[in-house]
Amino acid sequence: MMRINLVLLAALIACALSLVTSRHEARRLFVELERGESRAHQYETEYGQLQLEQSTWGMPARVEKIAREKGRMQLPPSTRIEVVDIGKGGGAP
Repeated sequence: MMRINLVLLAALIACALSLVTSRHEARRLFVELERGESRAHQYETEYGQLQLEQSTWGMPARVEKIAREKGRMQLPPSTRIEVVDIGKGGGAP
């Protein structure tokens, strides 16, 4: 009888340790998941900010201003501007 009690006690202890280990692992994985979701949210926010910044930097008025100031470029006079009509036929003959 004593031997059966010891075997059952050992099985109970093994089950308890297994339960504690699995719960600890589940909590660790949950924390890791939360960190990943938080990181993903930060990346989405940063991506939105970068898209806004990219659209700001590429605005035609800003590009023209920099071209005038740093590149010393200017628009050609209206007499030198030609408008080419491609028509329905497309490109060159």
